[in-house]
Amino acid sequence: MSEPRNKIITEDQAVATLQSGMTLGIGGWGSRRKPMSLVRSLLRSDITDLTVVSYGGPDVGLLCAAGKVKKLIYAFVSLDSIPLEPHFRLARQNATIPEPTEWDEGMLQWALFAGSLRLPFLPTRAGLGSGVM
Repeated sequence: MSEPRNKIITEDQAVATLQSGMTLGIGGWGSRRKPMSLVRSLLRSDITDLTVVSYGGPDVGLLCAAGKVKKLIYAFVSLDSIPLEPHFRLARQNATIPEPTEWDEGMLQWALFAGSLRLPFLPTRAGLGSGVM
């Protein structure tokens, strides 16, 4: 029987597998549990025109500030104690995110859940009565 293959790679090796124009889902919530080392490696790369799906925090702000984001699908972009991430705020004010899409938190959660089940949608009441609908 052969030995199990080590699947651990560095952040730079992971980013080397990515291409411009890809869709990236970035985990974590707001400013917590974000893969910031991976984001920093992405910032050093030549990759651009990304579609980023995230409950945003500093990851989204830095990627927007660096001009890496073409489309952003998000429920919020916050640093908790700072209600709106400063780089993200500037990018929105200057319209440097070509395709921003803001969803209610519940709508984004259900959309991601539906996608994980390979379904086109799941019915939900999330978003009803909000300005998002």
